[in-house]
Amino acid sequence: MNRLMTPWGELDLTRFPEDPRDRLRAWDAADEYLLGHLAGTAETADGPTDLSGTVAVLGDRWGAMTTAIAGQGHSPVQITDSFLAQQATRLNLERNGVAPGGATLLSTQDAPPERIDVLLVRVPKSLALLEDQLHRLAPRLHAGSVVGTGKVTEIHTSTLKLFERIVGPTRTSLAVKKARLIFCSPDPALPRATSPWPYGYALPLGIGPASGLTVTNHAGIFCAERLDIGTRFFLRNLPQRRGPERIVDLGCGNGIVGTAAALANPQAEVVFVDESFQAVASAEATFRENAGPRAAAEFRVGDGLSGMPAESVDLVLNNPPFHSHQSTTDATAWRMFTGSRAALRPGGELWVIGNRHLGYHVKLRRLFGNCEIVASDAKFVVLRSVKN
Repeated sequence: MNRLMTPWGELDLTRFPEDPRDRLRAWDAADEYLLGHLAGTAETADGPTDLSGTVAVLGDRWGAMTTAIAGQGHSPVQITDSFLAQQATRLNLERNGVAPGGATLLSTQDAPPERIDVLLVRVPKSLALLEDQLHRLAPRLHAGSVVGTGKVTEIHTSTLKLFERIVGPTRTSLAVKKARLIFCSPDPALPRATSPWPYGYALPLGIGPASGLTVTNHAGIFCAERLDIGTRFFLRNLPQRRGPERIVDLGCGNGIVGTAAALANPQAEVVFVDESFQAVASAEATFRENAGPRAAAEFRVGDGLSGMPAESVDLVLNNPPFHSHQSTTDATAWRMFTGSRAALRPGGELWVIGNRHLGYHVKLRRLFGNCEIVASDAKFVVLRSVKN
């Protein structure tokens, strides 16, 4: 839990899932800077932004901005690609005494509000996601204000050009505590273009059961414009199995791994899981394009395998991320591994692709009591652990 001092008072904030050992805060200097501007306490050339009307908050990472604004009675609409951020926001609203209905929580796949008077943007890591969402939101912007925030390392010339091209005239503030604000004035005279996302392409031959398949990527997906080399290596070394079984593509991204497994074993039931709403939408589109509209599969947005019945899965295929925003951590991978062990039936298998230097074999051996190297090259390793 974190205690954030805002111009309006103190907030108790947490990430999700809560972990008392996690020392990472649920807010940073960029959140502080924007909140200070909104309250008129930050030293910017602009006065405080009027928060009357519909306030939309895009990309709020753990709900700090949404919680602070809701605490002032403004009923903001949060728009996020992250299930974990959405859950953290729910917890933070509750712990800070915001009544139910004090904020509306939407995903990037939901229809945005018909009218937006103030748009607050936490600049995302993915420039493509920012582009896609600005295209979706620009037609809804009233003649109000757009204010973005981010660390200096997150705001580039290309970031500002996106705001200029899609929304209107854009400028930045001075840097404070290595954070910066973006001020943008909506220009209704700008031509309205449609988003270039989702993006689709056909896979080349030579990558196992995925050869020749079509991939669909919504904005914000890892390596959205091409298939990354780690996934290529995984696809060439997937297990060859037959018969009715339940397979999970955990951290599914665009869903190509689970789709390849489903096509290789038509009797299998595949579950696609990711914490990104954009990823699960991509996985469903990829699966439907290749397996047909009536093929059976399940698509779940959530925190790994939490909520999956114990001992209900035969095979988990996993390419775990090792970055959380600007932090490098194995906490997500560890949750994925422990969740997989709980969900697997006795004799069930977890297959993991990872960079060699991450040392996942140590964790898997500690958790499962076994770990086999299925395949490796100079950069990647495919590991297999069996639940005894």
